[in-house]
Amino acid sequence: MKVSGMLGADLDTAPVAIAELERCGYDAAFSAEINNEPFFPLVLAAEHSERIQLTTAISVAFARNPMTSANLAWDLNQYSRGRFSIGLGSQIKPHITRRFSMPWSQPAARMREYIQALRAIWRCWENGEKLDFNGEFYTHNLMTPMFVPQKREYGAPGVRLAAVGPRMTEVAAETADGMIAHGFTTAKYLREVTLPAVERGLASAGRQRADFDISAPVFTVTGVDEAAFLQSKQAVQSQLAFYASTPAYRPVLELHGWGELQTEAHRLTREDRWQEMGALISDEVLETFAVVAEDIDALPGLLQARYGELVDTWMCTAVTGDPQTQQKLVAAVQAD
Repeated sequence: MKVSGMLGADLDTAPVAIAELERCGYDAAFSAEINNEPFFPLVLAAEHSERIQLTTAISVAFARNPMTSANLAWDLNQYSRGRFSIGLGSQIKPHITRRFSMPWSQPAARMREYIQALRAIWRCWENGEKLDFNGEFYTHNLMTPMFVPQKREYGAPGVRLAAVGPRMTEVAAETADGMIAHGFTTAKYLREVTLPAVERGLASAGRQRADFDISAPVFTVTGVDEAAFLQSKQAVQSQLAFYASTPAYRPVLELHGWGELQTEAHRLTREDRWQEMGALISDEVLETFAVVAEDIDALPGLLQARYGELVDTWMCTAVTGDPQTQQKLVAAVQAD
């Protein structure tokens, strides 16, 4: 199993952070679009690293048009000497329409066309193919020589797509090089919902599973001592409760017969009772969504036993605070 690590958003510390991730042996580093622009840290990461792969996990696709994303991803791939892939996500309607003031409709169909548009733009730049993309949601049919990137040595970047539901998962398998599963998922959901959708998407595109990477930020509860373990447990319970409150993730809970947990968690958010939400996550729910290891040395084996046949890349959720311990953890997961 490959291991990817969080780069972080702080531009001041990005050079040090990427050097530490590379030193610890991570296969890849990712930045997220939360309260920052996700591409800037990766520019610094590309400058201060040699081998580690770089990606956004995620950048919000519908906050940008395909040409904007195509330019950002192309430049980062050239600057990183072919080490960049763009990780896209749809976000949800309120954020797209009210935070970004962008259009929202048919997210799975729109995303399929978005990635197709990216590919068309990159073929134009890489191979000189005439840009003539005319879709339902996006139209790109003008590209004069002045606007074609001059650097083309490393070609087009890769594309990964975040997906939860089966329709978006099918789009990922049909059009992207890999998918990013949500942290709020379980082995049962991956096995019974995600992987069948992946197979349908791959089949429709005539592709093989071996050519498609599934990444997942599988939650872990662990620590170097009892205090760290308890702190990790509380943090994961709070995060799981937050995700459980989101209506879009209810199907994951319903698969396990816990649909009412979403109703209760959502009620607490509406009442602004955020601090109480973690108590909703019982040990049974916690151990279903997270790999729990009181002994941190047991974590790689437990992770492999549950997700080894389901996930290709683990987006590391266990941070020990000690570089040597972290390096040992990463190497053990990779070896398993």
